[in-house]
Amino acid sequence: MTASNTPPVFSLHQGRLPLLVSIPHLGTQIPADIAATMTPAAQRTDDCDWHLDRLYAFAKRMGASVLSPTYARYVIDLNRPPDGANLYPGQDTTGLLPVDTFDREPLYLDGHLPTEAEVARRRDAYWKPYHEALQGELAALKAKHGRVLLWEAHSIRSHVPRFFDGRLPDFNFGTASGASAVAGLAEEMAAIVERHEGGYSAIANGRFKGGYITRAYGQPSQGVHALQLELSQITYMEEHMPYAYDETLAAKVEPLLEALVVNALERVEAA
Repeated sequence: MTASNTPPVFSLHQGRLPLLVSIPHLGTQIPADIAATMTPAAQRTDDCDWHLDRLYAFAKRMGASVLSPTYARYVIDLNRPPDGANLYPGQDTTGLLPVDTFDREPLYLDGHLPTEAEVARRRDAYWKPYHEALQGELAALKAKHGRVLLWEAHSIRSHVPRFFDGRLPDFNFGTASGASAVAGLAEEMAAIVERHEGGYSAIANGRFKGGYITRAYGQPSQGVHALQLELSQITYMEEHMPYAYDETLAAKVEPLLEALVVNALERVEAA
């Protein structure tokens, strides 16, 4: 529960299809007590998955459930394990409570890094409610339909030298190397993109194989299929301040996104 003057931790729209779209890095708010310990860089929330609620507006129209958080990933990263383990051993990545931006700018003022007690507090206040809602909606949809598709919606700048060399492919599909969904789903999605007249590039289980949510909840043998799409922001928005939504680019990519979701859902329902 939250106080009456405190925003809810998440928003859940419940749909009618066996489809849940989770957008765990959509949030932009930072509570005042946390913001007081942070640098100006943190206030920009540069590494937000900007505008994905707008880009995926079709999901609600088609009957999907949609789950998204209020607070920024700088408060706590909902797509990381609760113990903070690195999902890509040997590779650089940001953690459960990030301490710097993707460009390695410090997020906290000197002497204000979160303590273990603060990590635990945020895990209970922000991480747990989102995951409880996620688990609950997946269980409800599975009980109703027998199987469910969890579509993990993410986006990132096309160039982030900290994590990858050169330009990232436009569409990066991940199924934990095939473990989180029906066999071949990520490859099928990439093939649809590559056949599309828009000239987009795509890859399956490349640099991004799926984060904690995809890996933890994707259990195809139990009827829960999870697919992560890391979409390059250059396909629908201005990648740098002021991070403006580009209507022209978005109008081009949105029908393809909808076709991908529809195809993935059909593949899961036929599994």
